Amino acid sequence: MQQVIRILVVGCGNMGASHAKAYHDLDGFEIVGLVARGDSKSKLNNELGNIYRLFESYEDALAETKPDAVCIATYPDTHKDYAMKAFQSGAHVFIEKPLAEDVTSAQDVVDAAVKYDRKLVVGYILRYHPSWIKFIELSKTMGKPLVMRMNLNQQSHGYMWDVHKNLMSSLSPIVDCGVHYIDVMCQMVGAKPLYVSAIGARLTDDIPTWNYNYGQLQLHFEDGSVGWYEAGWGPMVSQNAFFVKDVFGPNGAVSIVANKASDEGQSDSVASHTKTESLRVHYADLDSKNEFMRADEWINLSDEPDHQELCNREQLFFLQAILDDLDLSASMEDAINSLRIALACDEAVKTRQLIKL
Repeated sequence: MQQVIRILVVGCGNMGASHAKAYHDLDGFEIVGLVARGDSKSKLNNELGNIYRLFESYEDALAETKPDAVCIATYPDTHKDYAMKAFQSGAHVFIEKPLAEDVTSAQDVVDAAVKYDRKLVVGYILRYHPSWIKFIELSKTMGKPLVMRMNLNQQSHGYMWDVHKNLMSSLSPIVDCGVHYIDVMCQMVGAKPLYVSAIGARLTDDIPTWNYNYGQLQLHFEDGSVGWYEAGWGPMVSQNAFFVKDVFGPNGAVSIVANKASDEGQSDSVASHTKTESLRVHYADLDSKNEFMRADEWINLSDEPDHQELCNREQLFFLQAILDDLDLSASMEDAINSLRIALACDEAVKTRQLIKL
């Protein structure tokens, strides 16, 4: 009989709620408690049938429930502290990206996972998406160097603007979301990034004076590949071209085409951020008259999970990592690396200088 992992969920907002629903539905997990400072835990518990214990204090919950694992889906400024306490209590950890607020803290969390021989999985949800896996695979057939163009601008308002403002009390958009797409670009290129540059603008007084709610980063790799990622949050952000996921090289191009995700009013929807719908592959081969020799190819994968299903798959991997004692050293190092690059880009915005890695 399969071991059931008793898990404590800390943070019951967007991602915490999605992960909790996965634990609620999957046979391999048993939720022992929901932790949050506000009323989000009660709302989530109501959606799940009002069957779980609720806690205001993470430390109290950890001591009382003694979980096998902890899901940390709080704001980044709590990640290191919560993860360290979980490891010290003997629990495995699933933690939402970014791993921590800074590289030193991220390294401390990874070192603690190794020290206490516990599993650490970071929430890079795109790693579990079949279309994104195919997107990365196809990009590697386009030759070198690669040009990678990605963005995720969000015209946030209402509840999501509150979420984004809270996030920006500790991190900029190009760090919080950027780690996802930096991770993707590093997988596509398979080469070392040499230096970064970036721009940013502060378009609201609703965030700390040191932060900005629009940014664009540029990565320069040792094989000549380049990539940019753009992220803007707020009610003033344009809906136009909020979703660009495009790569081209000497042999052609591959793009994610997400028509439904680009519909008016969808840019701040978490569900729309993982939609791919179809991949368009373009081939650069020319004949003697410089006309294309091959028509563009459309790839529509039958396995197109929605956001909740992606969370389910992510948690099934976490379960497998625990039960099968998977070696997670490479993925943990990737999480540190993508954060290191993103924070260097953040530094480039603030110093207006090129940053060597």
